[in-house]
Amino acid sequence: MATTSASQRAEQSRREFDAFMAGCASRQLLDRIADKWVTLVLAALGESEDGLRYSELSRRLAGVSQKMLTQTLRALERDGLVAREVTASVPVRVDYQLTALGRSLLVPVMQLKAWAEAHMTEVLAAREAYDARG
Repeated sequence: MATTSASQRAEQSRREFDAFMAGCASRQLLDRIADKWVTLVLAALGESEDGLRYSELSRRLAGVSQKMLTQTLRALERDGLVAREVTASVPVRVDYQLTALGRSLLVPVMQLKAWAEAHMTEVLAAREAYDARG
């Protein structure tokens, strides 16, 4: 069996995972990351050094339903972006924090959040102008 170098493995990965291809697994990951709740969960967890309890996340993310938050956290845990820690107590304590992989995604997520917050006025003006034409 031939061994491959790190650069060869990286090149192979680039060929295997092309998000422009319909069946590419990386497209599924982009779909996940593009979800508003995923972005907000990652940003909220990124602001916390020690992670957050489920109830703290729920309060931080105004408007998220219990079902959607649970589904989002499970998906992020499955993808290796979030770690879940259960502490036996009454009531049971469940904490979430970013994994190293999740932290590696934090910079672009926080940049996207900051961009949206900084440019919302321009987007609203563009929407008004567009709607006025039609």
